[in-house]
Amino acid sequence: MQDISVIILTFNEEKHIARCIKSLSTFTDKIFIVDSGSTDKTVEIARSLGAEVSVNQWVNYATQFNFGIENNPFKTKWLMRMDSDEYVLPELSDEINQKLFLIPEDVSGMYIKRRVIFFEKWIKHGAFYPMWLMRIWRNGHGICEESWMDEHIKLFQGNVIHLEKDLVDHNLNNITWWTQKHNLYSIREVIDILNMKYNFRNFVAVEPKLFGTQEERKRYLKVKYASFPLFTRPIFYFFYRYFIRLGFIDGKQGLMWHFLQGFWYRFLIDVKIFEIYQRVGKDKQAIIDFFKTEYDKDLTK
Repeated sequence: MQDISVIILTFNEEKHIARCIKSLSTFTDKIFIVDSGSTDKTVEIARSLGAEVSVNQWVNYATQFNFGIENNPFKTKWLMRMDSDEYVLPELSDEINQKLFLIPEDVSGMYIKRRVIFFEKWIKHGAFYPMWLMRIWRNGHGICEESWMDEHIKLFQGNVIHLEKDLVDHNLNNITWWTQKHNLYSIREVIDILNMKYNFRNFVAVEPKLFGTQEERKRYLKVKYASFPLFTRPIFYFFYRYFIRLGFIDGKQGLMWHFLQGFWYRFLIDVKIFEIYQRVGKDKQAIIDFFKTEYDKDLTK
């Protein structure tokens, strides 16, 4: 087994957690689950497969994941981040087994490509593959940036490399669950977009760079996107993904994915921002108070 432990956040993930843990079992038996109060069999399944489980009250993803880093019972050289509805392909597992002990000391992080499966279709186009994510890093060399949405691992030092093989994001829940989840995500996205304008929070974050890593470039484009007018930006974003980046090549699933994730979700975010401006105006403190009363969220945390 490799000198690496994997941190997974869970809440009612009994459909996914066994698949995730089993895909990791060929290179590590050190799995740390941070659960936020599951009422299904998630914890039972995870423990039956040898995972260590800790329960912690949910605030947001970054807070929960950094709790996992700080309280990880396995003092391994490397850490890995996985979502419960993801799994590692056998080819990636083999690559980790072959390369991890050969990594030079000046390398602190590894990027892995994620492929998204939607209605049993691999979404290859529309700027969604390859999606490079920092998923493996040296213990003590990085944390999860404390944004409310689209959180990345922020390295403090060292170089990075890119692994060749993929992990897979394949959620098994139905579309009703998906839309409800993205409705909740939209609130977190609104917080991040408004934070770019009003600077509610000061935290260690990935630096926006047009010619940096993929996450730095993505953060740069997100800042630029946030400066565009409400309601026009999701239209242009969908057009870019579906037509310019050839999202239509992925057929019906491509249309559904890019319309829902690239247009509907972004349009919903703009509607919620518009609602805030209509109800409380554009005063910074009024917006902070709105989130405390309407969503029980303290934007300064």
